[in-house]
Amino acid sequence: MEVNEENLFTLGQYLQQTLSSDINVRRPAEKFLEGVEINQNYAVLLLNLIHKSDVDSNIRIAGAIAFKNYIKRNWISEDDQVDRIHESDRTAIKNLIVTLMLNSPESIQKQLSAAISVIGKSDFPLKWPELITQMVENFATGDFNVINGILRTAHSLFKKYRYEFRSDSLWSEIKFVLEKISQPLTNLLTATIALAETHANDRNALTVIYSSLGLICKIFFSLNYQDLPEFFEDNMATWMTHFHTLLTTNIQCLESSSSDDAGVMEQLKSQVCDNIGLYAQKYDDEFTPYLPMFVTDVWSLLIATGPEPKFDLLVSNALTFLSTIAQRNQYRNLFEDNNVLNNICEKIIIPNMEFRVSDEELFEDNPEEYTRRDIEGSDADTRRRAACDLVNTLSQNFEKRIMEIFEQYLQVMLNKYAENPKQNWRSKDAALYLVTSLVSRGATQKKGVTQTSQLVSIPQFCQQHILPELQQSDVNNLPVIKADAIKYVMTFRTVLPKEAVISTIPYLIKHILSESAVVHTYAACTIEKILVMKENNLCIVNASHLEPFAGELLTNLFALLDRPVSEENEYVMKAIMRTFSTLQDKVIPFLAGGLPKITAKVEMVAKNPSRPHFNHYLFETLSLSIKIVCNANSSAVSSFEEVLFPIFQAILQQDIQEFIPYVFQLLSLLMEYSGPGNISAAYMGLLPCLLVPVLWERPANISPLVRLLSAFSIVAAPEIIAQDKLAGFLGVFQKLIASKANDHEGFNLMRSIIQYFPMEALLPYHKQVFFLLFQRLSSSKTTKFVINLLTFFSLFAIRYSPQQLVTTVDDIQSQMFGMVLEKLFIAEMQKVYGTVEKKIVSCGVTKLLCECPEVSNGQYKKYWVPLLEALISFFEMPTDVTALPDDHFIEIDDTPTFQAVNAKLNFASNKSADPLQGINEPRLFLSQSLANLANSQPGHLQPLIDTSNQQTQTILKNYFAKFGIHVI
Repeated sequence: MEVNEENLFTLGQYLQQTLSSDINVRRPAEKFLEGVEINQNYAVLLLNLIHKSDVDSNIRIAGAIAFKNYIKRNWISEDDQVDRIHESDRTAIKNLIVTLMLNSPESIQKQLSAAISVIGKSDFPLKWPELITQMVENFATGDFNVINGILRTAHSLFKKYRYEFRSDSLWSEIKFVLEKISQPLTNLLTATIALAETHANDRNALTVIYSSLGLICKIFFSLNYQDLPEFFEDNMATWMTHFHTLLTTNIQCLESSSSDDAGVMEQLKSQVCDNIGLYAQKYDDEFTPYLPMFVTDVWSLLIATGPEPKFDLLVSNALTFLSTIAQRNQYRNLFEDNNVLNNICEKIIIPNMEFRVSDEELFEDNPEEYTRRDIEGSDADTRRRAACDLVNTLSQNFEKRIMEIFEQYLQVMLNKYAENPKQNWRSKDAALYLVTSLVSRGATQKKGVTQTSQLVSIPQFCQQHILPELQQSDVNNLPVIKADAIKYVMTFRTVLPKEAVISTIPYLIKHILSESAVVHTYAACTIEKILVMKENNLCIVNASHLEPFAGELLTNLFALLDRPVSEENEYVMKAIMRTFSTLQDKVIPFLAGGLPKITAKVEMVAKNPSRPHFNHYLFETLSLSIKIVCNANSSAVSSFEEVLFPIFQAILQQDIQEFIPYVFQLLSLLMEYSGPGNISAAYMGLLPCLLVPVLWERPANISPLVRLLSAFSIVAAPEIIAQDKLAGFLGVFQKLIASKANDHEGFNLMRSIIQYFPMEALLPYHKQVFFLLFQRLSSSKTTKFVINLLTFFSLFAIRYSPQQLVTTVDDIQSQMFGMVLEKLFIAEMQKVYGTVEKKIVSCGVTKLLCECPEVSNGQYKKYWVPLLEALISFFEMPTDVTALPDDHFIEIDDTPTFQAVNAKLNFASNKSADPLQGINEPRLFLSQSLANLANSQPGHLQPLIDTSNQQTQTILKNYFAKFGIHVI
């Protein structure tokens, strides 16, 4: 693609079409851009288009977003994958992007800054050392549009220092950055604060200046996160003095006029609280001289800050700072005075626990966000959560006093509610929040609260204050209190008596009909969590428990999916899935009404797949329905195919990428229930499309496609051979085996091939398959590959014969099997893990020892004893978890992890067929095989065993004695 006006115009047209609301216009444009992005100069064209000031701003922004996403997808390439960006383009991008970013409007600047961050993650500093110099040099321009662009990029680039694991390479990079930026950043901070005083009456200038200060503070946090740099320790007085100034400065013209959205000052002070909190937590010895000043600053800030949502993050970070101080024994004296504790509880904690008008608006107008914060644990930055964290921290050192204080408050709140529930419901909400949060000491997502404190008796409080709310006939009365009561059951489900938890199910089912989206979501979520609770490894609610309520439960849940507010409610869908799973075949009577709703919902969401979790549970429910019905009546598979094939066909034809992996898995499931010999023409017609390379380019497709080809192997091996498609299967294997990320899927496919295809069909390909495996082994010997290779060799020996394995390897290179025994089986066998894999390898090695003349009495006889010793160690010693030199961690930060990883349907999976179902104890199999070898060659075995080490001899004798086997 040449960089010329014609191509720029064409590119602009397609970018404009991607902004269309009409899917028939948008989707072809997206497909075009996806198709041409591998062409040389594509990225350079995008950058040139973005730079043209005469192009419509929406097209330029679309181009910037497309460029950022292009960089995210393609810049970091695996060693074993084709580089999708030409080298000349990489150089051009790095030469252009910083200058272009600095001279762009803020909307474009942000996108290009994010792209620089992605490039920097891979190339900085080793392949792009000049980046930091370019950035620092621009601090001196005095142009704050440029400076803020640099600061925004630096923040994006250095943010990774907050979460990456410590390593030599990370330390080297941080040291390189600190040497370049520490002094200039400090100078910039001082100069910018001075400018703020100079422009004290210029609101526009102050907005830009304080935005810069906010970014400087964020960069400070990143640079100081891993360890305290020497420069910042030496210049701590400068930074802390300026932080104090920023915390105590109030510029009214910069305060947000909105009650909801934080302004420049709120964001800046919030970041300063983060910074001093970091120092208080990690560098308290050096920070101690400044502590009294900041405790006073933060205390004053909290007292003066109002309840508006715009202050939420600031208050949360300020409370977190106090929690950090309260954790340290050396600062205990700051909180010991009863008046101090009373003031903290009365003036800071209780006010920040109250249910505000903004919370009520969120509850009613944005129930999804309210739920996300409240029950998904994403409330870490809320006032309520920070206030409770402070209480929990204080109670570690002053539990008796804290409990006394809050016990009084709790009683006052509950009494106030009892006097006038309708008017004083906020009092009970605060009381329930206090109990739910303060009493919860240990908690997990799976089990809820597992430890409690002494504030209240959980069962007694439930009986007195929770059940009466749930037992009311009007499920719409006081919805916030209803939600709190349901949350209490959810939170303490493992602490409450089992019977009490089960007894709440009928009440929860009724609350599914609540008009409040939060209430019916909580009810569905709690039912789902109760259904997975276990005692002695058995679910506390089984099918017989649930069956009496099943009709009402499913009717109510499906009714919610017809309400606009919950038509794609993931908690409701998950509850339906879990109900099906619990009822199993007892759900069949309800499927006549339920399945049409499920399939209709699939058709609906396919038009705009926007809720990945809902969609996942929807397909899980569909796969579970197929399993339940077809297990009861295998002939029902044709009915499912009749209904689902048109839907699946539409998804595949319209290339709905989010759903294609699900379709492949459901097709696999249906095919397996059809059984060998019953394969329909529709499946065979689909097969050629599945072997097209482009379909395998998307990471999310790979595992489902392997699953589908494996299903073809099980059900349609004769048809595949007849249509001459086996070579296509092996072509897929060749592609997968070359990839470090996907080689295990190649082995999964090959396992199915050698299990279900006749040997004579595969014989012509054996040499090429083994050649590819050894080629990959020599280029990249990872632990995962070695484990899978050993499993494959062993299965090959079992499925065909050990002699066939030896012959195939030696046909590639004379006496090569000796190296396989020495360098792979004997050296690496201990790394194999997994029940089926360990059994396959141990039985394969046993066959080599006892059924392969080349090993037991031929050219490879010298390896017999070491191989036996390695097998005994394999049985008796722990798995070797050491890594091989070629192992590495695959970067996943910028991959679409939900689709790639979580598109696997648990209820559509098939247990990997165990090729050795007749063998339950591999040690017995070894003992019997050795006995057979001894009987077939009298006097041959014992001399071999006698030359093994003493430990091996002793263990073998124990095996023979245990299994009652006599060896001649």
